[in-house]
Order: sequence, then structure tokens, then C-alpha cells
Amino acid sequence: MSTTAAPAYPWLEHYPEPVPPTIDVAKLPTLVKIWEESVRLNGSRPAYISFGKTLTFDEINVAARSIGGWLQAQGYRKGDRVALMMPNVMAYPAALFGVLMAGLTVVNVNPLYTARELTHQINDSGAEVIFALENFAHVVAEALPHTNVKKVVVVSPGDLLGFKGKIINFVARHIKKVVPPYHLNASVPLAEVLRVGAMAKLRDVEVGLDDIAFLQYTGGTTGVSKGATLTHRNVSANIAQCDAWLGWKVASVPDNVMVTALPLYHIFALTCCCLYMAKIGAACLLIANPRDIPGFIKTLRGVRFTMFSGVNTLYNALANHPDIRSVDFSSMKFSIAGGMATQSAVAKNWKTITGCAIIEGYGLSETSPVLCVNRVDLPEFSGTIGYPMPSTEISLRDGEGNEVPAGSPGEICARGPQVMVGYWNRPDETAKAMTPDGFFRTGDVGVFLPDWTVKVVDRLKDMILVSGFNVYPNEIEEVITQHPGVLEVAVVGVPDPQSTEAVAAYVVRKDPGLTAEVLREHCRSSLTPYKVPKVIQFRESLPKTNVGKVLRRELRTQA
Repeated sequence: MSTTAAPAYPWLEHYPEPVPPTIDVAKLPTLVKIWEESVRLNGSRPAYISFGKTLTFDEINVAARSIGGWLQAQGYRKGDRVALMMPNVMAYPAALFGVLMAGLTVVNVNPLYTARELTHQINDSGAEVIFALENFAHVVAEALPHTNVKKVVVVSPGDLLGFKGKIINFVARHIKKVVPPYHLNASVPLAEVLRVGAMAKLRDVEVGLDDIAFLQYTGGTTGVSKGATLTHRNVSANIAQCDAWLGWKVASVPDNVMVTALPLYHIFALTCCCLYMAKIGAACLLIANPRDIPGFIKTLRGVRFTMFSGVNTLYNALANHPDIRSVDFSSMKFSIAGGMATQSAVAKNWKTITGCAIIEGYGLSETSPVLCVNRVDLPEFSGTIGYPMPSTEISLRDGEGNEVPAGSPGEICARGPQVMVGYWNRPDETAKAMTPDGFFRTGDVGVFLPDWTVKVVDRLKDMILVSGFNVYPNEIEEVITQHPGVLEVAVVGVPDPQSTEAVAAYVVRKDPGLTAEVLREHCRSSLTPYKVPKVIQFRESLPKTNVGKVLRRELRTQA
């Protein structure tokens, strides 16, 4: 698609006035060009804030070029893969842009992976060098003998933060007892990489739009983790789509700061925070440990911020903490949610506290990630994922691949410039994920509402079959969270000899006096009998990914 040929999709009539129907894919820059142009325009402006320390675009660029120069000096060439295993510390964006400027491919790794999971991802991607935060280097040490990794760069939390960083590292090593594992074979501290790389100097590499920028591995929550192959074109297109959708609103706000609590190795934060903020010259407030809610709130109290990104569980945890009302939200213009379904009770609570509605979007690792998003001028939470992005086609299809009528549920299938070129070294999996006419099958069930917004019903694999009826967990979770005594809930199907499957609800209570029968009666008022949970089990917590997405599969396995 290009800006000259906009197909007549019905949702285009509902776009905000300044948003174009398409982006011009013929004029996309590479991610390297986006970064270099932003440094040129915004060199002295704040780029990243971490542990109370701010670095400018120029300062991050100096570190990034040194990292890129070091990688080239070690003999790595265009297209080689480099793994990054870090949370939101200052070294992450420096390493990210250094790898890309050296012409290499980033392989993002969840720092909480086990040695088995890390080994799979390293071997599958073919990465021969890994940057890892020292807190997790023991996992690297365990996996190392089973991989072809040649170099391990050990990162400390305070790296790049000057004198304050030395204090942070001292506390980590002498109080929290994190010992830098320099005994690892072929390991080198980041400080040494920066020193050597600065002398080696980064050589320019011709990077094209079809070169691979990221191997972004799927979470593995529904099977074996696969690497979504994302080119510079894919991700640059999604940045342009985000800018087309949000830019008119963002541009009116001076000195933008995005609260970045989701890890940058996750596709949502990677594109929407790290890369899009870089494009528009905005700063990212990096939250290294968003699970420390008291510490998170303390950080928010000390910074003026204009944008917020998160997932349902994060918004819920913040909104239910007694100190959240001490935070000044007066400069915040919008909050964006993705990664999992946002529940209306959580959105209502967040709006009451902050005065700002949650704008929900939708996407996947395979789509760079954004496919749909609500209007940014939305006054209230909509309960939908909004409209398809510019230059994005959404088609809802049945099990045979036929389009379903508007208003009927079908699998969400997507086509656009942000859709991956395929799964890394898995042509069979790529073929299964694509329709004959080139649409990516998301595995999610959705429906077009009368205003042509898309509402996600649920994951196909999470659907529960009760006596021949399809039951979607999202619907039941939405009802259960309306009860004031509920903090969190996850609904799954468990085997049942009478009805194939039974609905089981795993609940974290806000009110310790809440009983199963009271909750079941609450469900009966809003759900047809076969949807009412047959099993209700109270728990202290729910199993989650590092991003905060509830692991329904783990609950099913336990059941």
C-alpha cells in the first residue's frame, strides 16, 4: 500500500481527522536512519531516565557506537545475531542501537528464562554473543556449554550512569550479594567493551529495509518458542503507523516522557516505547523492576511524565496500591495498554485515579506489533481494541478460511507492511500461520462491532467447550472482576466427564471474606448457566509471564 491508493475499508470513516488511511511504505527509513536522524535533531535532549539519572540522545549514541565498534572488532559481520538479556537498564538501548548500527540482528531474550529456555533460543537463533545483566549471568553460565556462544558481555545495573552507577553497582554487589561472574569463559565487562569499542571506531555498514533487525521470539505460552523474523521494513512501518495514529496528539505536548515499565525486550515496549519515542525525540523513563510497586510509585513521584504504557495486571496493581494517589498525573495525556485484555473494572479504577482513559491496542510479536488501536482522543475506555492501523487490513475468518459476516466472531487475520516475513528457519510453521491470500492468522477470535471497532473475544486455544457450546474465558473474567472482592482472576477449561470441559476460575481475593458461592451467585446474574464457573479456587497469586500476562496454560496443566 501507499498513500496514493487507500482501499475503501469501512473503518476508515471512523479515523480521527488528522490520521491518513495509509502510510507511504516506499519512503520508509531503516531503524538505523531513524536513530541517526533523531540524534541529529535531538542530540542534547533527554533520551532515557534510569535510577534518577538522565542521558541525552548524544550520550546514548556515543555508547552505542562504541558497542557497535567492539562487535565489529570481534569479527562479527552484517547479519550475525547478538542476544540481549537485560531488563530496563540504561545499557539496553545503548546495546540495541549499537547492534543495529553495526549491521547485526538483535535477539531479545527474557532475563527470567531458565537455562533450558535460553539454550533453545540461543541455538535456534544462532547467536554467538550475548549481553547479559550480571544478576542473570548464572543462567548464562549454565547454558553456555550447550551453545555456540563465543562472547559474553556482562552488564551491571549502574553501567553508563557515572558516579551514581558506581553506587548502584556497589549496593548490588555488597548488599544484595550479586557477584559479577567474570569467571565465565569468554566474558568481558561492558566497561571494557565501551573502552575497546571507542578506540576501534564503528565502521559504516549498508543496512537495507529487507535486512533482519530482530528475531523476536514468541512467548512460548502456547507451544515451542519461535523466532518472528522482523526486518527493518516491518518495524519501521509500524513506527510510521504509530506516528500516523498518535503523532498529531503527541506533537502538541512538549517534553514528552513515556513511562516504560514493560521490558524493552518485549515487542510492545520495544516498538511503542524505545523505538517510537526515539523517532519523536521523547524520553523513556525506564523501570527496571515494575513488580516492585512501592518502588515504582516512588519513582513516579519524582518525575514529570506525559505518557504511560502497561498491561492490565500492571494497571491493576498500581491502582490498588494505597500510595498511588500521591503521584501527580496532571501532565499525563494518555495511557496505552496492550499485551493482554484490559478489564473494564481496572480501566474504570485507573480513570478515576488519574483522570485519563486507557487507550487499548492489539498486536503480536509477529506483527511488529501493532495491528489495531483505539482513537487516542477516546474519553472513556471502550472495551475494544479499536480500529485497524493505517495500511493494515483485518479480516475475520472461520475455520475454513472464509470471511464471516460483520457482527459474527472469527479468527483475526491481518495483512500489512508490519507483518513478519516468517518464522526463523521454520517454513512449515510460517506456512501454517499464513492464509493462501497472504494474511497472518493471529489465533485470536474477534468480532467487528457496528462502529467497525474490533473486539477480541479470546484466544482460539483458550476457548472452552462445554456440552458443545463455545465459552470464552475473557467474557467470564470480565464479569468476575466486576465483583468488588476480586483482585485478579484467570479462567480456564478443565476436563469434565459430563460436559467435555468445565469452567474453572482461579481467583485472587481483595476481600478475604469472599466465598465461592457468593462469587458464583454474582456470575449467575450476568452469565448463562453453562458459563458459570463449576470450579472456583482461591489463590494467593496467579502464574504470569515477566510482562504480566497470566499463564492460563500453566493453570490447565496444574488442573
